[in-house]
Amino acid sequence: MIQAELSRAERLLDHMQIANQAPRHVGRLVGHDGGMLEATGFSRPIGAGARIRAADGQSVRAEVVGFRASRAVLVPLDQDAPLENGARVEPDSAANMVQVGEGLIGRVIDAMGQPLDRKGPVLANGQWPLGGVRGNVLDRGRVLERFDLGVRSVNALLTAGRGQRIAIMAGSGVGKSVLMGQMIAGAEADVIVTGLIGERGREVSDFLETKIGGALMNRSVVVAVPADHPPVLRLRAAARATAIAEYFRARGKQVLLLIDSLTRCAHAQREIGLSLGEPPAMKGYPPSALSLIPRLVERAGVDSRSGGSITAIYTVLADGDDTDDPIVDTARAIVDGHIVLSRQLSEQSIFPAIDIGRSLSRVMADIVDEDHLRAAANYRRLWAAYEENRDLILMGAYRPGNDPTIDEAVERRRQLLDFLRQSSKSIIDADTSIAALVAEFGA
Repeated sequence: MIQAELSRAERLLDHMQIANQAPRHVGRLVGHDGGMLEATGFSRPIGAGARIRAADGQSVRAEVVGFRASRAVLVPLDQDAPLENGARVEPDSAANMVQVGEGLIGRVIDAMGQPLDRKGPVLANGQWPLGGVRGNVLDRGRVLERFDLGVRSVNALLTAGRGQRIAIMAGSGVGKSVLMGQMIAGAEADVIVTGLIGERGREVSDFLETKIGGALMNRSVVVAVPADHPPVLRLRAAARATAIAEYFRARGKQVLLLIDSLTRCAHAQREIGLSLGEPPAMKGYPPSALSLIPRLVERAGVDSRSGGSITAIYTVLADGDDTDDPIVDTARAIVDGHIVLSRQLSEQSIFPAIDIGRSLSRVMADIVDEDHLRAAANYRRLWAAYEENRDLILMGAYRPGNDPTIDEAVERRRQLLDFLRQSSKSIIDADTSIAALVAEFGA
């Protein structure tokens, strides 16, 4: 089980080391186009690493992202490096392996695994493939065990399971990061791996100090890449965070993986795809940007061999509050549940501003009892009745007594909203959340 997973990673590492010791296909830079480099004589596959000898004698890392005729197209991981025409290009097989181990716990690293927290070198000697270890789909276990996230409305109405993949969808400034911070504080996980992808630099420091500080950091790993970094680094950061989570899962750990945000990963892939000449398919997104999402999300889940799991939470930015955006729609189709945040509720100072009617947990029916399901269904019935008739109610066009369900929904509207409200600093466990739901809304 665990040994089989680790041995497969070790065999892959050995194979890559042998390939690195073989006669190298040294190439030369022959062109530069919009941040992309072209090299001749460099026969390496897409995703392979490379080292380019810069004008100052330093080695600059790069990644193969495509081909143009017989030339390899590379993206440098350092866009400010002094690269010149004819520079030597060499393979770098170590670029596709991730440093893993217990020494990562409590550390903050960048997309290349270098420490950002000024605590010295990372003392972790394990290796894991950046793209993950491909396994048998039948080794993926079912989601049957409840996972406490510390948020009353989520625990009671959108109950999560251990190994579930959840997307938090909302426009900008509606409270995605705040809700994610609440979930981190209340989660029952052995290891918490957080990928801060494309965030503003200020938000990285704020996240570390306000949402994952203190004792939480003692079981956390943070991979951070701000928005001003090259797109290939943003993609590598998401892949590195996922690879670290996979390593701990293979050791039987219960891992919570958070990627903030999945949209910025897709934007990074869009930049690369358009630079390579891919046609924009849907609202400016090339096919590679949309196919990135299932490749990344499918790496999370339950491993039936090791007994470990990755419960993953991905934030998804709905541009202009458009929940039919291609990225939102693609993410919603592949995850096991989604939480939609409402700007209307946030403007009423209701936090977390979860739109229960548009949110869903696809595994809830498998992990809760009948009393809980009936209470949740009753809550949803009242919520839907009010939302469907909101305009009539607010205009005074609805006459009480015409429909008992609408009458009950109007009467209990404040109770419905109060059940959602929770301070960002409070944690309400699953048992307390479910008991409150059954007591208030049980049939």
